[in-house]
Amino acid sequence: MKDKKNETERTLTRRQFIKHTSIATIGGSLLLSNHDLVFAETKTTAKNPLTDVVLVRNKEVLDKRGKPRNEVVLEMLDGAISRLTSTKDAVEGWRTLIKPADVVGIKTNVWSPIGTTKAVEQSLKARVMSAGVSEQNIAISDRTVLDDPVFKKATALINARPMRSHHWSGVGSLIKNYIMFVPDPYNYHDDSCARLGEIWTYPIVKDKTRLNVLVMFTPQFHNAGPHGFSPKHVWNYYGLLVGFDPVAIDTIGVKIIQGRRNEYFGEERPLTPPPHHIQRADTDYHLGTADLNNINLIKIGYDQGSFC
Repeated sequence: MKDKKNETERTLTRRQFIKHTSIATIGGSLLLSNHDLVFAETKTTAKNPLTDVVLVRNKEVLDKRGKPRNEVVLEMLDGAISRLTSTKDAVEGWRTLIKPADVVGIKTNVWSPIGTTKAVEQSLKARVMSAGVSEQNIAISDRTVLDDPVFKKATALINARPMRSHHWSGVGSLIKNYIMFVPDPYNYHDDSCARLGEIWTYPIVKDKTRLNVLVMFTPQFHNAGPHGFSPKHVWNYYGLLVGFDPVAIDTIGVKIIQGRRNEYFGEERPLTPPPHHIQRADTDYHLGTADLNNINLIKIGYDQGSFC
């Protein structure tokens, strides 16, 4: 006879696309966050010292052309939000993060070979609206955030972008995604973009980020040159990394990318340059934790070849 408790734990979305849930504890310490709401939602206390990061994967997320299916993307996000907020209903969970009076900027990434995708953008927008925010108070933007009227008055930000190796910073991931909030992004390229965490302390974004989503549908694990892309250096991972701590999520993302690099090249092949801006975001700017021992990785769904 199957254990009823275990069956309940495996049922996390309306369509029951999640086959299993496992919690892999790969660390333990306090999440360093400036946002009171996020601090409360992660329940980072002396009794629960770990930073939660949800990895949700579903092989059905990509269609035969490699494009994400909108309904599956929404299911994946719903499952992640339910776990992060400890709610049975994802909309209820979103309402703990976003209030009807909020003005919300969804910071996306429009790099053409691998973008955030419309499916992710529109799923996030739909859930923000389900939390009571009017459409006129929501904007989705990347390179024009400094000129966008909604972003100029935003009270809440959602940070969403794809994971890829990067010529200047080692990886392009969540911390780097805010580089467009400064008028001179080229001034942050020194020392492998070590100062990226500083941008998160500026008034335009400080304490505003309610959720971070690292898109791992088809991550890029290797590149050559500033804008290098080759289809042979991406693979179908079918995933999303979701959480409140961008440093912790980026740390897991790097672990996954590094695992794929080692498998592909048949040897240990470190990212070049090393993405030390992630560690600096922890130690210098206190944006979150880059220590794997301080991260509670929650896995939902497909787990083969996860590299973490």
